[in-house]
Amino acid sequence: MLENNIINSYKDLIVWQRSMELVVEVYLLTDKFPKLEVYGLISQMRRAAVSISSNIAEGRRRGSKKDFHNFLIIAYGSGAELETQVEIAKRLPFGKQLDYKQVDALLVEVMKMLNKMLSSLKS
Repeated sequence: MLENNIINSYKDLIVWQRSMELVVEVYLLTDKFPKLEVYGLISQMRRAAVSISSNIAEGRRRGSKKDFHNFLIIAYGSGAELETQVEIAKRLPFGKQLDYKQVDALLVEVMKMLNKMLSSLKS
């Protein structure tokens, strides 16, 4: 729990915490993909998910508002990549029977938070 809502670290950011949950869910989901996708969608989806939380952390540690904003834009772009890759997986024969509920819910939540943070950092 945060004292007086002070953010001491990127780890205190709810968006970072949820993005870390998203990474775990993406790994669990892609474990169910066919092994021939290991250098395709599995790799791409995992990299995009990891990029979201990594860029939030790096931007927060950079110290300046401008740097944080720029890294949040990169994280948001990685989220869009992941959204597209999930949609591709859903359309492929192997992906039609998989459960995307957790990944979808976390991805929507993280993207909304990033969008809100980007809007508030602009002003």
